[in-house]
Amino acid sequence: MRPPARAPEDGRRPRTVSDDAMNVDPVTLAVIKGRLEQISDEMDAALFRAAFSPVIAEARDASHGIYEAGTGDTLIQGKEGLPIFVGVMSFAVKAAIARAKDAGEIRDGDLWIFNDPYVGGTHLSDFKIVRPYFRGGRLFCWLASVAHWHDVGGGVPGNYNPSATDCFQEGFVLPPVRLAEGGVLRDDIVDVVTANSRLPGSSYGDLMGQLNSLDLGARRLGDLLDEYGDETVDRVFAELKRRSAQQMRSLISDLPDGVYSAEDFLDNDGIEDEPLRVALDLTIAGDRLVFDFSRSAGSCSGPVNISETTAIAATYVALKHVFRDVPANGGVLEPITFEIPPGKLLSAVAPRPVGGYTETILRLIDIVFAAFAEADPKIAPANGFGTINAVSINGRHPGEARPWVFFSFFGGGLGAHSDGDGLTHGNGSISMATIPPAEILEAAQPVMFTEWGLRPDSAGPGRNRGGFGAIYEIELLADRATGFVFGERGRFPPKGIAGGGDGAMDVVTYTQGGKMHAPAMTSKAVGIRLGAGDRIRIESPGGGGFGPASERDAGEVAADVREGLVSVAGAGEFYGVVVDRHGNVDVPATNSRRRAMKAP
Repeated sequence: MRPPARAPEDGRRPRTVSDDAMNVDPVTLAVIKGRLEQISDEMDAALFRAAFSPVIAEARDASHGIYEAGTGDTLIQGKEGLPIFVGVMSFAVKAAIARAKDAGEIRDGDLWIFNDPYVGGTHLSDFKIVRPYFRGGRLFCWLASVAHWHDVGGGVPGNYNPSATDCFQEGFVLPPVRLAEGGVLRDDIVDVVTANSRLPGSSYGDLMGQLNSLDLGARRLGDLLDEYGDETVDRVFAELKRRSAQQMRSLISDLPDGVYSAEDFLDNDGIEDEPLRVALDLTIAGDRLVFDFSRSAGSCSGPVNISETTAIAATYVALKHVFRDVPANGGVLEPITFEIPPGKLLSAVAPRPVGGYTETILRLIDIVFAAFAEADPKIAPANGFGTINAVSINGRHPGEARPWVFFSFFGGGLGAHSDGDGLTHGNGSISMATIPPAEILEAAQPVMFTEWGLRPDSAGPGRNRGGFGAIYEIELLADRATGFVFGERGRFPPKGIAGGGDGAMDVVTYTQGGKMHAPAMTSKAVGIRLGAGDRIRIESPGGGGFGPASERDAGEVAADVREGLVSVAGAGEFYGVVVDRHGNVDVPATNSRRRAMKAP
């Protein structure tokens, strides 16, 4: 750490990094910011190319960043990884800093690895590796990598265990431990993490990919510092953070003061078939925000709990959607206070299960959007589809003890907004990940997609409609296997805003011996026994609409009918547009129906 500045003899206030940051040349600031972002993006790209697991290589369920030396706050994050990791990884770095200090000191050449979700956020599948970066014997910053490993033990392959009642049924828990000491990799730790996976080769390959990505980041950062100098880059770090905080305060100040409330529900926790409230009271006061989640449900038996660090990180993601122009770093959270009491669904501690954290943070983000929409409907979108619909199918290769594990997540419709329609068949608001291609999944495992297409009439109607959900049907080609599904939004649809309608709800079914079944827990099921030809079917939700549907341009409704996205009946019922099956609009009948829809 840099020694404190000495007070000048003329009595002026000592100069600080923040003061220097104010004097960074704007062009230099922009160039170095771009170079830093490129370093993080290149680390992302290196891992995506090297990873063994399709969840990382194809779906891009990973992220890299650069973090402040003293605090662990986010400085720069890659643009291709998952946004939820932007906030979470700051907590992961802070945990590594604390553990390194407890162990004696922060040393060059050490690496820290862990998947503990209660200190580093998210769930056990996400392995974090944190590396201190030294220059001239001084800790300059931290580099970190996080990636979703294909399997980390636990009660079910793939680890999204819908029936878990503690974290030990979800996978093995690794607290922050040294993976390398003085630049030498510890083989004993590598052996531990690979031995606790059903797919040790995949875990080893992903681990090596993360390590090489961090090595690449360190080399690229060294090149940048050699070119511009440590002090200049240090000042850029401080200035970027200062500007984010300043910009956030300015944008908050533009909103009307008040308390804005929103709430929504999870279908159930997979164990007890009761809805779980996720609630927010948002206070806007001048240039500050208070997020009060006190009215949310208490911790539950099943795996939809999240830790407080994950809740804060998810709120951060929602803020970045609302305030899109603010640079992504720790300055975003400076004007913000969180109130999340202990013992809540959103503040779980060990050993509460947290494997299905994605479903809860998607609901949390939706209520943040809804609360901001109460303050100003122009700045926030309607609810998105709100579930990743994780599916795992696993079995053993014929004549071998070696298992195979199919695991993937799926997309749906995003919410409409004041500027246009929601995205059709997108990924969740927590993610820049891509939905793995069917060809990759089929080539890797004995499954076949018999259907993969858009889901008609699933979009929430509105002046701007939501995006459409999708239909996926997966057939088993092997003789036998076991599967599970972990989804949500089967009972509480994605909500529209500003008078827009709700999107369609999630529908999960599966066949056994030609007979169709629906899960008792609506969108969650574990231990589904499948034979050759049996199928799992997902019909994902669409996004909520924006504004009254009767105000949508009739020609746009007709175009959706011609594309097969809106039925003739749906056009009339939801939009008041009378069309034939070819999409031709009956203008007099449409005008009459729409007048009736608007009548009190």
